[in-house]
Amino acid sequence: MFSGLSNFLKDILPKRLFYRALLIVAVPVITIQLIITIVFFDSLWIKTNKGMTRTLVNEISAFVQAYESEKNEKQKVTNLFSLFLDLNIEIKKNEEFKSQYKERWFSPIDRTLRRELKSQFHVGNFWFDTTNYKELVDLRIKYEDGYFRFLVPKDRVTSTSARLFALWITVPAIIMVIISLIFLKNQTRPITNLARAAEKFGKGEYIEEFRPSGALEIRQAGHEFDKMRKRIERHLNQRTEMLSGISHDLRTPLTRMKLQLAFVKDKDAVDKLTNDINEMEKMLNEYLQFTSSSYVEKDEMFNLSELIEEIIRKYNNKNISHNLIPRIYINGRKNLINRSLNNLIDNGLKYANKVEISLNKKSTNLFIIIDDNGPGIPKKEQENVFKPFYKIDKGRNDSKSSVGLGLSIASDIIKSHGGNIMLEKSKFNGLRVKIFLPI
Repeated sequence: MFSGLSNFLKDILPKRLFYRALLIVAVPVITIQLIITIVFFDSLWIKTNKGMTRTLVNEISAFVQAYESEKNEKQKVTNLFSLFLDLNIEIKKNEEFKSQYKERWFSPIDRTLRRELKSQFHVGNFWFDTTNYKELVDLRIKYEDGYFRFLVPKDRVTSTSARLFALWITVPAIIMVIISLIFLKNQTRPITNLARAAEKFGKGEYIEEFRPSGALEIRQAGHEFDKMRKRIERHLNQRTEMLSGISHDLRTPLTRMKLQLAFVKDKDAVDKLTNDINEMEKMLNEYLQFTSSSYVEKDEMFNLSELIEEIIRKYNNKNISHNLIPRIYINGRKNLINRSLNNLIDNGLKYANKVEISLNKKSTNLFIIIDDNGPGIPKKEQENVFKPFYKIDKGRNDSKSSVGLGLSIASDIIKSHGGNIMLEKSKFNGLRVKIFLPI
C-alpha cells in the first residue's frame, strides 16, 4: 500500500528540482491562505453578513406589521421607515406578485437572505434579486393584492471589508511567490550549469574553465567535478600521447625496412616482407585513429542524410544500397560521425557482399540501421566486440591486419553524442548494426 502511494506521488510530482522546491514554498503559503480565508469567511464575514441581513429583515417585518396595524396614517409610516431606516419603499397595489426567484447557490448573500426571509415570511410571500442592480438589492414582500418593493443598498447586507481582505491576503502571497521564484531560480542555476558541464564532458566536448557558484554544497560539488574532469583529461592526454608516440616511433624502422627491401633480389621474400610491412602500417593507422577519436571538435548543425549519401558515393560500390529520409538535421561533430559510419561500412564490406543503410526518425530519436549478409557475430560476442583490441576467433574480425578497434571507435563516437549502438541479426541473416541518436 505504502509503495503504491509512493509510486503514485513520484508520478504526479514534477521531475525538476526547481519545480519541486517551488512546491515546497508555494504549498504551505497557499494552505495558510486557504485556512485564513475559511476562518475569515466563517467567523467574520458570514457571521457579520448574517447579523446585518437579520437586522434588515427585522426592519422590513416591522414595517409590514406597522403598515398593517395603521389604518389612517399608512403614508406617514412609510415615510418614517424610509427616512430613519434608509428603506426605499414602493407599494405596488393590484399587481401580480411572482414568488419565483433565481438564487445563486454560490453566493453567501443570497443564501443568508433566503434563510432570514423564510424565518419571517412564509415561502412564496417573498422575492429578491441581488444582480439586477450593481449597488442595490431588489426585495419584494407580498401584501394583499399587490406587494411591497424595497430597494436596499448592498452594504446593508454585506461587509465591504471582504474585498479589502481578499486584496491584502492575495497580493502578499503573490509577492512571496514571485520572490521565491527569483530566489529558487538563482539557487538552481548553479546545479543546472553543473549538470550541463557534466553532460558536455561526458560527450567529449570541450569545456571552458568551469567556475562553481551557488550554495556551499553546490560549490563543493562543482570543485570536485572540476578536479575529476582535469584528472580524466590528464589521463586521456597521457594515453593519447603514449599511443601516438609509439605509433610514430614504429613508422621510422618500417620506413627503413621498406628502403632496404629495394636492395633485396629475392622477389618472393620481398613480396612476403612487403605484405607484412603493409599490415603493420595498417595496424599503426588504426592505433592513431583510435588515439585521435576523442579530439576536440565543436558541435555543428548538419544534414545527416546528406552526409550518409556522400559517404556512400565515395565508396562507389554497387553492393551498397540505401533508404534514407531526406533532410534530417542533427547537432553534433560531423567528422566523428563520418568516421564512425565509415568504420561500420568498412566492417560490413569486409565480410559481406551486400550492405544496406537506412535512416529513420521517430519522435526525438534517429535510427541508423546497417544490414549485411555476412557471417554475422555470435550473440555471446556482440558486447565484447566493442571492447578495444578485442578479436573473436571466428567470423568477422578474423583478420591479421585488424587490431579490433573499428567497432570500439564507432561505439565511442556514438555514445559521446548521447546515443547508443547495438548488434542484431539482420534481415539478410547477417549482422545488423542499429544506431540510436537523440535529436
